[in-house]
Amino acid sequence: MLMTPGPTAVPDQVREAMATEQPNPDVDPAFADRYEAVTDKLSRVYGTDDDVIVMGGEGILGLEAAIASTIEPGDDVLVVANGLYGEGFANFVESYGGNPKVVAAPRGQPLDVEGVTEALGTSDFKAATMVHCDTPTGNHNDIEPILDRLADREILSIVDAVSSLGGTPVPTGKIDIALGASQKAISAPTGLTTAAVSDRAWDVIEERDPSSLYTSFLPWKDVSEGFPYTHLAANVAALDGALDLLLDEGLTAVYDRHERAAQRCRQRGGEMGLDLYPAEELSSPTVTAFHVPGRATEIQRTVADRHDITLATGLGDMADDILRVGHMGYNANVGKVERTMDAIEDVLD
Repeated sequence: MLMTPGPTAVPDQVREAMATEQPNPDVDPAFADRYEAVTDKLSRVYGTDDDVIVMGGEGILGLEAAIASTIEPGDDVLVVANGLYGEGFANFVESYGGNPKVVAAPRGQPLDVEGVTEALGTSDFKAATMVHCDTPTGNHNDIEPILDRLADREILSIVDAVSSLGGTPVPTGKIDIALGASQKAISAPTGLTTAAVSDRAWDVIEERDPSSLYTSFLPWKDVSEGFPYTHLAANVAALDGALDLLLDEGLTAVYDRHERAAQRCRQRGGEMGLDLYPAEELSSPTVTAFHVPGRATEIQRTVADRHDITLATGLGDMADDILRVGHMGYNANVGKVERTMDAIEDVLD
């Protein structure tokens, strides 16, 4: 049983959709019709009237493409971070010639709103980046106060919502580029990046002289005459099936299911004496991180060996200190959480 915070387990109906014969995405109008249907369904999940695009490539493609599409050499970019993926935006900014100004809070802590306010007075930023749910630590960030400050100064906002989209509401109406992916709470196979792009963001993108094809949003603005490259037809079919399951259930019900699974996971962890990382009020509905200094890898391997359940550890310098249970998408299920926590309890005894 796969209980990781992405890639998640894929429901049977989604795998069956992926296994059917697919239209040729280069020449068959049936694929264009499916793509349009998928973007319409994604708009409902994003909760936006903005354009939504689906690119062929794992979710990290969206993070790089958002920078590649908007940032030119010499542009100042505010990077707001409290975790690995938030900090990683600075690398993308530098690789495209921009100047990142990082406002970093300690991992496991809220984003530094005061630090952002102070930084906004020091430079004319073109854009700002942040992460809604930084998966390696399970931080669910309250990004709206920062988005409001950016809007006041007409600074383009770029948000990684890869680990939250489809599992908890995303304030897309305040975001210029909201990034998602297929393999997290939507529970489709890995391989697709999604993005909701505001009119203001398109204006910036169209002013930018593209430095690449694959990492540019621009060719996706209008695909009525064809796609920039051969699309991943089977992956798009799988995403279509996964979105049907999510929308048939209803977003409110989906979000409630994630909250119940998260609450039960943390309750069981507390009963075992496990410490949350971060605190519960900062933890995401899609993933729970437990602080187990020096033991994460051992617990992960033993749970897999004894109970055939796959968990995740932390990343980077916290790899062996954080044990993560992914209750997102198809696995946001109290029964699966109970089985997982039973396995962890058995290993800890």
